[in-house]
Amino acid sequence: MTRTPAPSNWNLANALTALRLVLVPVFGWLLLADDGTSDMRRVLACAVFLLAAVTDRFDGDIARRRGLVTDFGKLADPIADKALTGTAFVGLSILGELPWWVTVVVLIREGGITLLRFWVLRHGVIAASHGGKLKTVLQTVALALFVAPLSGPLFWVAVAVMCVAVVATVVTGVDYVVRALTMRRASEPAHS
Repeated sequence: MTRTPAPSNWNLANALTALRLVLVPVFGWLLLADDGTSDMRRVLACAVFLLAAVTDRFDGDIARRRGLVTDFGKLADPIADKALTGTAFVGLSILGELPWWVTVVVLIREGGITLLRFWVLRHGVIAASHGGKLKTVLQTVALALFVAPLSGPLFWVAVAVMCVAVVATVVTGVDYVVRALTMRRASEPAHS
């Protein structure tokens, strides 16, 4: 039986992930430059954030569709995602535009779920749920709206979307905990 060689790390999917990682500090600088008061830099920050978010949408699809899934991609993709959204949440809180409690809740949930996945790894993999994917979309839209220099009614749309994103973040976090505990309980008799 002939083994199929593993795909090279030098591929389009990984290049998109690497691009997202490179865009994170550019986005952070544009967001925080001039204490966030330059509308032009905020528009550019929003554009960079959305470009990075779009790469997240396509890198995994390309990797799976073209058989380019690599260990580098499995590791770097979630790091790039967390770095991008984490930079946005922290940056907006530094600027005083997003309450710190929102940022803390989101970062604890994201870090906690990552640790939870490692905790149950020998029992199985907790795949991203539909709710988790919806949470990611809601966070991305909410962050883009907050990064953009919006005012008036559009600002309140951003606030409403962020509220829904925070609720989805907490609810999906609880769902992942329940799934992890169920997976461990189901697998422990098999490991005894």
